[in-house]
This record gives sequence, structure tokens and C-alpha cells, in this order.
Amino acid sequence: MFFYSPLDQFEVTSLVGVQLPIFGYVNFSFTNLGLYTVITVYFLLAFHLMASNNRNLVKSQIGAAYEIYLPFIYSLFFFILFANLNGNVPYGFTITTSLIVALGLSVMIFLGVTILGLSMHKLHFFTFFVPSGAPGALIPLLVPIEIISYLARAVSLGVRLFANMLSGHSLLKILSGFIGPMFTNSLVVAVFAFIPFAIFIGIVALEVAVSFIQAYVFCILTASYIKDAIYLH
Repeated sequence: MFFYSPLDQFEVTSLVGVQLPIFGYVNFSFTNLGLYTVITVYFLLAFHLMASNNRNLVKSQIGAAYEIYLPFIYSLFFFILFANLNGNVPYGFTITTSLIVALGLSVMIFLGVTILGLSMHKLHFFTFFVPSGAPGALIPLLVPIEIISYLARAVSLGVRLFANMLSGHSLLKILSGFIGPMFTNSLVVAVFAFIPFAIFIGIVALEVAVSFIQAYVFCILTASYIKDAIYLH
């Protein structure tokens, strides 16, 4: 019978080491402590860079005078990002593949932006639906089109996120269901299964990238809608 100490998990172990003839023989080892320190620093730098990019995103879309919206965009980005990435974790669930969640986000943003525009500009806000420089004869035709286009934002923002995440994760599910049984067959089939498995890993990496891209696009469009509400153009 073997007994394991709960303190074993805190033991520093060498992953890669090399003996160098310096002052006798000095051992240079890359340990599990060093590995997780590097991982921690990597994520810290990644979050810092993403925060800087979000700041630049808000600054370029809305303007430096309205960086009051940075915490909202920042929080929205990480909420959508982690919601997207959850589906890439085994037994995880991607909440953005729920149409209720995706549409709920977009409708709340749409209502918030509309309230912002009305509170800042009052009735002058409705001039947003009159294209500048349009001939007077075309205004009765263009205004309904602009209104429909504006109302479509409440749906398009969420549907875009929902459709992209649903399609990507559905593809992963189909491929995993096809590749998994191949490893339980004969040795020859299992060997050849590594080729589609490598393709599957590549698609997983692509889906992780899509998770970042969709969060970024969602925030860019949100910042753009806020800019429209502020500047009415």
C-alpha cells in the first residue's frame, strides 16, 4: 500500500536540467516552479496588452474625452472572451452559443446606447436618422431605411456572435465524435488516426483565435455604436 503526502504537490521538481563545468559543476534546471512562474507572467503580460488594446480601441472609436466608457468595454471584452473560451475546456459550456445570452447582450447594449443618445441630445437625437447631405425629396424614403438599419443592430450584434461560436463548436463536436472511435480500433487504424487528430488540434487552435476575434469585434461594434450616440454620425 502506498501513501501520498498532500504536501507532495508543493515539491519543486526539475523538468529540464543541464550540468555546466562552471565553478566545478553547476546544475541549471528548469523546474515546475519556473514553468508556472513563466505561465503566470505570460498571462499577466497578455492581459496588460489586451487592456492597452482596449484603451486604444475606445480612444480611436469614441475619443479620449470619453474614456469613461473604458471600464464597460474592458469588462465586456473579458466577459465574452472567457464565455467563448469555456467551450474549449473539456466538459465546459459556451454560454455565447445560447441565443438568449447573445441576443440579451446585444439588446441591452442597444437600449443602453439609445438611452445615452436621448439623454445627451434629447429630441435632436432623431436627426441621426436623416442622412446628411441627402436631397429633400429622398428623405421620406431614406429615413425608414435608416431606422430599420438602426433597429437591426439589436439583433445583428448578438446573432453574429452566436452564429460564429455555434458553428465552430459544432464542427469540433462532429470531428471529435469521428476521431475518438478511431483510437479504440486496431493499431493500424489508431496510427492513421493521428493525421486527422493533428488537423483537429489545428482547428481547436483556430477556434481559440476565433474566440478572441469575436470578443474584439463585439467590443469594436459596441464602441462604434456609443460613438454614434455621442456624435450622431
